[in-house]
Amino acid sequence: MILSTKKLKLISLFLLTATLSFGQSNTSALLPLPNHIEQVTGKKNFTVTPQTVVKTNLPKQAFCLFELQRILRDRVGQSAIMGGFQASGNSVIELWTEPAIKGEEHYMIEISESKLSIKGSTQKALFYGLKTLDQILLGDVCNTANKQIAPIRIDDEPRYGYRALMLDPARHFLPLEDVKFYIDQMAKYKYNILQLHLTDDQGWRVEIKAHPGLTEIGAFRNPKTGPNGPDNGFYTQEQLKELVRYAADRNIEIIPELDIPGHTVAVLATYPELGCTHTDTIQKEMGKTVDLMLCANNEKVYSVYDDIIKEIAAIFPSSKIHLGGDEAVIEKNWTKCDHCQSLMKQLGYTKESQLMNYFFDKILASVRKYGKEPMLWCELDNIRMPANEYLFDYPKDVTLVTWRAGLTPKCIELTAKHGNSLIMAPGEYAYLDYPQLKGDLPEFNNWGMPVTTLETCYQFDPGYGLPAAQQAHILGISGTLWGEAMKDINRITYMTYPRGLALAEAGWTQMEHRSWDSFKERMYPNLMNLMKLGVFVRVPFEIVPRR
Repeated sequence: MILSTKKLKLISLFLLTATLSFGQSNTSALLPLPNHIEQVTGKKNFTVTPQTVVKTNLPKQAFCLFELQRILRDRVGQSAIMGGFQASGNSVIELWTEPAIKGEEHYMIEISESKLSIKGSTQKALFYGLKTLDQILLGDVCNTANKQIAPIRIDDEPRYGYRALMLDPARHFLPLEDVKFYIDQMAKYKYNILQLHLTDDQGWRVEIKAHPGLTEIGAFRNPKTGPNGPDNGFYTQEQLKELVRYAADRNIEIIPELDIPGHTVAVLATYPELGCTHTDTIQKEMGKTVDLMLCANNEKVYSVYDDIIKEIAAIFPSSKIHLGGDEAVIEKNWTKCDHCQSLMKQLGYTKESQLMNYFFDKILASVRKYGKEPMLWCELDNIRMPANEYLFDYPKDVTLVTWRAGLTPKCIELTAKHGNSLIMAPGEYAYLDYPQLKGDLPEFNNWGMPVTTLETCYQFDPGYGLPAAQQAHILGISGTLWGEAMKDINRITYMTYPRGLALAEAGWTQMEHRSWDSFKERMYPNLMNLMKLGVFVRVPFEIVPRR
């Protein structure tokens, strides 16, 4: 969608008017809101001058030092002098790792007349302190224009250690530079995980050197379009290693996802013999054929995936690999497959869903062999309530992700009971591919998705209000952007923001500090900033009272 210059001006005017209607201060753009803020009154501002010096115990090439200088140049038009370990003076910026501070993401900011100090036990913590500093400068426009920063103390660490967004280049391929652009934006709001959904019915997007056919066939579903999206394309292993390094500088871990045993048409297009016996004659057309699965009783399935997992484990340093496990249409596959039925009888199973135990026992053995931990979507014995138990017996070392609308309370209960860690991505709050307003923009391939408004997203409490002991196994949150209806990065950022700002606060800020009215005020300068950086965002006009 291309916006006219007139429309862009109107959008900018809307955001500027909304921003100016609220007071500007050193907290007016803080998002997610820090968990402890102490305003300092009666003291003079810190001033950035040509003599401002940086005192640090970081190595010279530390990314945080480059990020500090970028923030100063962008916000106040003034760099600082690198002074090293012994720097001193009347205008000092201290960027310091302090091992005594507990928590690898725990940072402290203290701003006085002569010193701006950011401390934490890790460079990750310092990076988040810098992101908060950037927002202080963004919101306090009058002081920033004068190269000044008002005194303040912030002591902050996140509610959850796992704060993710998920991209889906399997459905519509995203060029490497677009993924980097997305990483740049999510890092601003202290997200620390990017889940990449790399394989599905519509495409196989990662190079596997032992099986080149997976990308030769599985990465090209439309010969009429080019090799770099939206239908065609894949990432080489070197590109993914570059992406991992790029993300790591910004404290973002990339978790790869390979969806099995369903969502596997792109694999079956290359290796049709990996499917169930009765599907041999079905033509496998990526983007058109659905509901096929890998055969549970086929040793080649497990040898091919052992090769795949071995290479994926070498590309991604993350401790985790996500293996999907969702929406397996068992009744159309394993129920009708001669090989699967034979295996059922051999194992004494009474339900085809029990074959998931056999299937994942073998797959997870490969995951563990290559030093990784498995993740799966949480599937229960019914796709809506009433549900009583897991679909199959998830091992305790599997981290589960809750997603089906309405089933999250039961997933919380069952994961606590069975000893599984849990990530919160309930569709009714965290599916950012859902429309933000009824009739919001004509949509490609919208299958009738429910609406998730910005306010609904903000009201998300990942702990569901439970006592601390009953939610202790919840690791964090994830916002998902399934790609069926999103062909390019502009549509993806439009669907992410501003709801991604709301979700960032749900993952970082304790419930007692959160407020919808406060969030709305702090959102506007951030949306303006994103637009300035060329990020296509949705203007949430419906939340502003009309006069």
